[in-house]
Amino acid sequence: MDRTFFVIGSVVMFLGVAAGAFGAHGLERYFVEHPALEPTYLTAVRYQLIHGLALLAVAWATIQWPGTLVNLAGYAFVAGIIIFSGSLYVLVLTDTSWLGAITPIGGVALLAGWLLLASAAWRGS
Repeated sequence: MDRTFFVIGSVVMFLGVAAGAFGAHGLERYFVEHPALEPTYLTAVRYQLIHGLALLAVAWATIQWPGTLVNLAGYAFVAGIIIFSGSLYVLVLTDTSWLGAITPIGGVALLAGWLLLASAAWRGS
């Protein structure tokens, strides 16, 4: 699992940097026309990058404290990134505000990931 979460984390980081560059350069004109959407886009990028790093930490943690809790933390981070950042990206790019209703589900998954990771470290298993 260490390699799996490291690869996923690296890909998430790559895509986060690409999304940030796309937002800064490819969507510059779009954000001039829709200025209220830019902070939402930046939040999606920020959380994606932070939790990409979290997946790298999970990869390390699977070696330190192998077990179900660490693996669940990784899966929770993956789900959270997809649901949280993904819903925000779609919301911004389609200007579909109802998608904001599912974003908190992703946030809960991210929070669960951190609690699971902390529990794995605390238990040492």
